[in-house]
Amino acid sequence: MKNKYFILTSLLAFGLISSAHAAVSARVNKNDFTSGERIQLQLQHNGRTDSQPDISPLRDNFQILGSSSGSNIQIINGHISSETQVTVFLLPKRDGALLIPPLQWDGQQTAPITISVNGGSGVNPQTGQAADTNDHVFMTATLEQKKPYVQSTEVLTVRIYADQALSQATMDFPASSDVLVKQLGNDVQSSETRNGRDYQVFERKYLLTPQRSGKITLNSPTLDAQIADGSGDDFFGNNAMFGNIFKQMQIPNMVTSTRPIRIHVKPIVLDVLQRPTAAKGENWLPAQKVTLEETWHPTTMTIHVGEPLTRHLHLSALGLVGNQLPDLNTLMSLPQDIKSYPDKASVTDKGQGDTVLGNRDQDIALMATQPGHYQLPAVVLHWWDTINNSDREVTLPARTINVLPATSTANNTVLPPTAATQTNMPVQSSPVMQQVAVVPSDKSGGDPVWRWISLVLALLWLGTAAAWWRVRRQIPRTANKSTPESPQQTLGTGASLKALKRACQDNDVHAARQHLLAWAGTVWPEAPPLGLNELAGRMTDDTLAQSIRQLDRACYTGSNWQGETLAQTLSHFTAPTPSLKTKPTLPALYAK
Repeated sequence: MKNKYFILTSLLAFGLISSAHAAVSARVNKNDFTSGERIQLQLQHNGRTDSQPDISPLRDNFQILGSSSGSNIQIINGHISSETQVTVFLLPKRDGALLIPPLQWDGQQTAPITISVNGGSGVNPQTGQAADTNDHVFMTATLEQKKPYVQSTEVLTVRIYADQALSQATMDFPASSDVLVKQLGNDVQSSETRNGRDYQVFERKYLLTPQRSGKITLNSPTLDAQIADGSGDDFFGNNAMFGNIFKQMQIPNMVTSTRPIRIHVKPIVLDVLQRPTAAKGENWLPAQKVTLEETWHPTTMTIHVGEPLTRHLHLSALGLVGNQLPDLNTLMSLPQDIKSYPDKASVTDKGQGDTVLGNRDQDIALMATQPGHYQLPAVVLHWWDTINNSDREVTLPARTINVLPATSTANNTVLPPTAATQTNMPVQSSPVMQQVAVVPSDKSGGDPVWRWISLVLALLWLGTAAAWWRVRRQIPRTANKSTPESPQQTLGTGASLKALKRACQDNDVHAARQHLLAWAGTVWPEAPPLGLNELAGRMTDDTLAQSIRQLDRACYTGSNWQGETLAQTLSHFTAPTPSLKTKPTLPALYAK
């Protein structure tokens, strides 16, 4: 009995001594890893302990996927040794040399460890192309050209190669204020053989549109997915007994675990070129090909006063999206007696090969106020050929339209509104007047019934004219009472204007453009300008118009810009007040 107590006391003593001389250490399964590969960090504590190591410092460079722990006691030749092991599974957050910092455990710390994570997972770091690899999953990214022009579009093609099934796969492309990113089309799936392995290939294309010139670095797309874990670390960890038992049972999907992977290539670097000095025109259109077409209705190019002549314009650009194409109505220069009424444009994008085709379609109704022969000048649009690096233009030839005097209907004694305006008639037509039929005259003075009918119709006409005159006198008073506060009166309280003034003070050219267009949308809510050039054309103040065009040019060229002048001239802006007299009568003309 005394021997049993002695042995027990000896074990406790040896245990205390072992704990007193405890030491902690750390090691990894290897030192070189590929991007997205899981790292196994093993921490060991010599001696018994009930505490856990502090692994929070690992979060700076790694994503902690999980951990497991265990302990054992050994007695060899009367010597007792115990140890506790904690295994932490990590996923690198970036490529390059990463430090596993010292970790605290029971007042002691492990030695630091440096590991290497090479980028691309089978991608040549110089070209970004796929190299020979034995990886089960890897990714490539190919850029058409690395020196695009500002506001041109470039296509980034991303391909994922996998010889194992992926689950919960997602791809993230980090956003950037310097480059607009948009997925182009749908994903394409194919198969390919590399180094004797059959891979499933998933291809996705992104459209990149740089918003400024200079060097721009983008974080590359990142793939996060789950893949079958073939490292032997199954659901039961490294437990040989349970692991072997269930493996022999061959029950699928019961003990096989998955592990997360994260794969990306090296960052995307763009050396964006500014607008060349040789580029002409107010519009900046860097494209591979631009076409401009037109159709007319009626095709005879002959109309009467007050009748619409519709001009359909179709503009397409290979290498640009539809929203980058200019307003076609602003390209036309019209004679004084010809007015244009543009419809809302239709803008579409379509993938074409390794780029995008942008289209803009617009109908523009032309109407004349005077008869005659009118010459419409040629329409010229300059664009920049990104393939040959030269200025080019597309042209619509000059056109001649014939305008005949307004026609009168046989059963209508009153001319159309446009004709009444043309002959300076003080009275406009009304529905009652348009229903008055022409009565044949009775020269023989026979049937007196016609005279009574004529008298009644004349009285109806006079009553209608009197009612119209009374309504016209009340319109100005009603309009003055119902006219809302003009934009000029609310100009100083708009959030867009305040943000615009701050951007001008900071000389932030892109923020100034954004807030200026937002402010213009509050001044012209029914027809907001589509660009700075169109906005400048609406200004009656030449100094303000010039300041807006200088801002527009600075956005394209990337040159220095001072916003003080724009802020000062804008403070004197007088917003247009809606007027009943200038309200377009286009719907009534089309309803004719």
